[in-house]
Amino acid sequence: MKKLLYTFLENIFATSKLNQLPESYGGGRIFSKPLIGIASGDDPIFNKFKEVAAPRHLTPAEMWIASDCPEVPNLASQLRIISVVCPFSNQIREESMKAEDFPAEIYSIGRNYANAFKIDIVKQLIQFFQEKGYQATGAMISKAFDIYSGFLSTWSERHIAFAAGLGTFSLHEGLISEVGCNIRLCSVITNAPLEITPRKSDDPYANCLFYARGTCRECEKKCPGDAINENGHDKLKCWTYGRKVEAEMNNRLGSILKPHWRRVRGEYKEQKPPIGCAFCQYGVPCMDKNPITAEK
Repeated sequence: MKKLLYTFLENIFATSKLNQLPESYGGGRIFSKPLIGIASGDDPIFNKFKEVAAPRHLTPAEMWIASDCPEVPNLASQLRIISVVCPFSNQIREESMKAEDFPAEIYSIGRNYANAFKIDIVKQLIQFFQEKGYQATGAMISKAFDIYSGFLSTWSERHIAFAAGLGTFSLHEGLISEVGCNIRLCSVITNAPLEITPRKSDDPYANCLFYARGTCRECEKKCPGDAINENGHDKLKCWTYGRKVEAEMNNRLGSILKPHWRRVRGEYKEQKPPIGCAFCQYGVPCMDKNPITAEK
């Protein structure tokens, strides 16, 4: 079923209108081919995320039950979590490497449009499993997903991807996958008996040149918000600069950006169209590859 699942997903990426830029920006794809990883619901690492990601981070079984899926004996062992890596297209990456002070317009649009596409991926994957007689849910569309205390949430797609063996973290806190850190992520939980993809390493920073070799720090040089240093990523500084980016790019592109709704502190409401910055992901050794395996 795993091969069938990937073929289904690859077709969504290739044909979905939601994975397309506006014609005024070339009409090309926002994301290239996906990667998938699969974790078991009873992997002990999910309990650790309550310590390292957020105190209210849910395990797959907790998310399943909170999403009104049936509770059964030995539930966690029956669950599989499919994490999907969505790599930005070469067109977006090439334009973004030329940007100064504010991100390239094509990235801001792609980043904004990606939200509707990711939700569609989750919904189509849920339908895929249901049509095969299984159940599925997605944190991204679940009433159990919530953002609280500013930066914390009940489900971290980056940590889920790490659990599914898709990559490790970096100095800038992004996930470095085999196709780099310039990606977006989404996930689905199902009770379909899928084959697990084991992690290559439980070292959370194994793919980062700074942590693995003591070298690089290119993301620090690229950050216009002074939010990265040898101690890691300063979320508050990043958020503060991000608001400048949000204001500027909404002013430039507001007429073509899509609205965005999400649950914050228990209330589902419209947010300003998300833009993002991502300077730390462009023109760095981990932009489009795992720099550690690329050395070999």
